[in-house]
Amino acid sequence: MLAQDPTAHGTHHPEDAAPDQQTAVDKALTLLKSLAEHDREIGVSELARRTRLTKSTAFRLLGILQRNDVVERVGSNYRLGARLYDIGTRTYGPTPLMLREHLLPYLADLYELTHETVHLAVLHDTEIVYVNKIHGHRPTPSPSSIGARLPAYCTGVGKALLAFDHDAAERAIAQGLAARTKDTITEPDLLRAVLRRIRQDGIAYDHEEATPGLACVAVPIMGAAGRPVAALSVAGASHRFEPHRFAAALRRVGYEASRAATGKSRQTARPTATAAKARVSSVHPRSGEGHSPAKPPATAR
Repeated sequence: MLAQDPTAHGTHHPEDAAPDQQTAVDKALTLLKSLAEHDREIGVSELARRTRLTKSTAFRLLGILQRNDVVERVGSNYRLGARLYDIGTRTYGPTPLMLREHLLPYLADLYELTHETVHLAVLHDTEIVYVNKIHGHRPTPSPSSIGARLPAYCTGVGKALLAFDHDAAERAIAQGLAARTKDTITEPDLLRAVLRRIRQDGIAYDHEEATPGLACVAVPIMGAAGRPVAALSVAGASHRFEPHRFAAALRRVGYEASRAATGKSRQTARPTATAAKARVSSVHPRSGEGHSPAKPPATAR
């Protein structure tokens, strides 16, 4: 008699099954999911409690996962391993990995200019995926980590990308604009207006729309087809961070990164961080430079 397909009568969620009904693969995946939910190392006792596994079972499976580089042991605790990240990034194809390597110098330039937290992100359907990040000198209440995903409509990098992808923007609206904070844009027409402004200005802002206490400014990196391939952002704690302070420098780095993405900068040296920092220092926090808006209107968040 053939074994019955566990998914024949609906979606199978291994973590919802009783531990004695789970296969070894189910249990291993449950451990990985539990580790992925927390941006820190976790001990075997806590993992066993969270996954409803016995401590001996959790320890045995973690050992197998560790031997395969899927998890790493840090003292007596565990965290996700580099091999899992390599596997996971292939979900999005080779392009994000290529962009991550190709655009790293520009992310580094942006960090040197600001010493704030900087991100490189790509759009995957209606979510953004962080493909690279450099932490700033000062604490920032950011939910981002390399490989993490967030709804595009409530982040600076996401709005910078949605502004140039009408279909993705409309899909995001159709899925519903859930409020993550009191400042999240939840009205479809307001979001459309904000995206129009971003297309005009070439720059996007996030004022505590994804996370309370977090502000950021972002620009798209345009590819050869005139469509964005990624976005760069600078983020900081909203009580001290002035996004317009870095708007002009971010535009410049974004422009150079776009030239690199289209292959036009091979014979052109990148601006040094020192030279660019001199330009940043000359920008008044509220006046900006060039066509950078002096201050975003209430809707340009």
